[in-house]
Amino acid sequence: MFAIVEAAGWPIWLLIIASVVAVALIVERLVFLRNKNVAPQGLLDEVIQELKQHGVSEAMLSRLAENSPLGRVFAAGLKNVKSSPEVMKDSIEEAGRTAAHELEHFLTTLGTVASISPLLGLFGTVVGMIEIFGAQTAVGNTPAVLAHGISVALYNTAFGLVVAVPSMIFYRHFRAKVDSLIIEMEQQAIKLVEIVHGARKG
Repeated sequence: MFAIVEAAGWPIWLLIIASVVAVALIVERLVFLRNKNVAPQGLLDEVIQELKQHGVSEAMLSRLAENSPLGRVFAAGLKNVKSSPEVMKDSIEEAGRTAAHELEHFLTTLGTVASISPLLGLFGTVVGMIEIFGAQTAVGNTPAVLAHGISVALYNTAFGLVVAVPSMIFYRHFRAKVDSLIIEMEQQAIKLVEIVHGARKG
């Protein structure tokens, strides 16, 4: 591995840093964007059951706020449970925007890494080409310098693509996952409002 890094020259370090950032973000988002962390199954039923038995309490709101993004959306709505459905929906939408921003955290950075990695690879390629042309002398080419320039050019191009492709795949996957989770949270929140105000049976 070190031999490859050495052959690729100093531009490869930029891509190594980009790859470390990408892996860290991918692992963090894989852990965070699980359904049980964002929108736990059965949470709406639990909230409705507790609401019918004990009503809204500070303990209930605190527990929901600490539960998950969906729990925080429910808590925001239940704080205004005695208000009109419109007021309750407004508070839920406001909390939903905050939750959506939380779900999208780091995705812009991952998308940026996916976009700039090929450019960093191209930069390494240009550096390698400069070394190749710099090896031109009055008596001809210096084979060692020429070979090193070719290595820098090819390794950086390849490694740039190796970093960019998985990063873009996971970026697209996470974007779709976030959109799906947001829709699910919206549907659950609408059900809560309708059930609380009697427009729908639990």
